[in-house]
Amino acid sequence: MAAGPGPGPAWRGARAVWRLLRATLHVLHGTAIAVLRFPAMDEAARHARIRWWSARLLQLMGVEARHDGRPRGGATLVVANHVSWLDILALHAHCPQARFVSKADVRRWPVLGRLVASAGTLFIERERKRDALRVVHELAAALQAGQTVAVFPEGTTSDGHGVLPFHANLLQAAIAVEAPVQPVALRYRDAAHAVSPAVNYVGDVSLLRSLWWVACAEGLQVSARWLDAEGTRHADRRRLAERLAQRIGEGLG
Repeated sequence: MAAGPGPGPAWRGARAVWRLLRATLHVLHGTAIAVLRFPAMDEAARHARIRWWSARLLQLMGVEARHDGRPRGGATLVVANHVSWLDILALHAHCPQARFVSKADVRRWPVLGRLVASAGTLFIERERKRDALRVVHELAAALQAGQTVAVFPEGTTSDGHGVLPFHANLLQAAIAVEAPVQPVALRYRDAAHAVSPAVNYVGDVSLLRSLWWVACAEGLQVSARWLDAEGTRHADRRRLAERLAQRIGEGLG
């Protein structure tokens, strides 16, 4: 018997609305936990909640998460290519202890800003060059305290087909305290594309439009490939940035 036609636009639209409604409730639930319960939780409990919340939000948005390799843990600078707002969820679902560096205006987002801040995010004013130095010092202090921190050295999102040149400034934090760096290659595919256009978040694409595209996607999958960590002792930050970008590009296949 011949297979029938796939789901039509109306069905996909209805499913997308359902996904977004459930995701919105999940975000509100997560914010309530962050405000009311996080202060009384120990570190392990907070990390467990972050892992569950991130994995669940990906699931509610119809995104399957796959991981190859594992995070090193401890005092490590995690470095990944940047494709979508989904990147942090994909990494937190496997490495909930990671503290991310994010642009400062995210803190001012309604609801989400409070949620992002509760995960220990470090905020940077990208328009102010001096602010990068402050963040480097904060990153170094976090690494020296044995924490895992994560950055997107491209400084912006790409279309997912490759890796943009890495900015080297934030890598100085790992070099200063001789903390290892672990690169992660993030790749998104869907039922019809090896590199999914549904997660496109470049140029003038708004967050709302990106949310809708993701919610409408068929068979969307994010793959996080955790590559081997490397030492930073006596490293040159620009050469380190070039090498990490190359390794991640190769990891994307």
